[in-house]
Amino acid sequence: MRNKVSNVLWGVFWIVLGVGIAGNAFHIWDFTLFFRGWWTLFIIVPCAISMINNGFGNGSMIGLVIGILLLLAQRNILDGSVLRKLIVPIILVLIGINIMFRGIFTANKKMHLNVEFGPGQNAIFGGKTQCYTGEIFRGTEANAIFGGVKLDLRDAQIPEDAVIDASAIFGGIDIFVPQDIRVKVSSTSLFGGTTNHVKGRVPDDAKTIYINTTCMFGGVDIR
Repeated sequence: MRNKVSNVLWGVFWIVLGVGIAGNAFHIWDFTLFFRGWWTLFIIVPCAISMINNGFGNGSMIGLVIGILLLLAQRNILDGSVLRKLIVPIILVLIGINIMFRGIFTANKKMHLNVEFGPGQNAIFGGKTQCYTGEIFRGTEANAIFGGVKLDLRDAQIPEDAVIDASAIFGGIDIFVPQDIRVKVSSTSLFGGTTNHVKGRVPDDAKTIYINTTCMFGGVDIR
């Protein structure tokens, strides 16, 4: 359903753009794409659609707010010097809000699965390694903020579908999964990204790990 909404929004965006340019060609109206600050739309529009499609992730929420502030600065509604001073505090506040209310605002697979989350794996200005050796894994959260997290599930017992919520903010997360597990990734990124190296065929009845990632100036690596 969310993918359909995303497709509709992108379709409307390109239709409006095409009709606007066509109207210019026939002198019906004066449509100008390159207004002052037009480039901020390439931040605002994708982030807004991502929030509708995937929920209030760190990356999309921060990108949307920064895009709007940059547009306001370009339109001389907001002082540019003030904006430069506020960007870092705004980012930190938004990260904090998102972490506090993630269970409410994040639209991810755990809302649709009856899963039991284990203890979260958090690395803040440091590193954290968690290896599941013969242990039952039912899901977890991993947060790397100015740090790194290594989550090794290769020897874990995974009796049912599981969910991992991973946030890499100025940090990195490495996730190692068993070869007989299917991986599905939903990613929201701002100046970062998620790389899924898991390939190959798995049995039709293979369990699935749903990995929801948020990356801002950081990355998640799945192997």
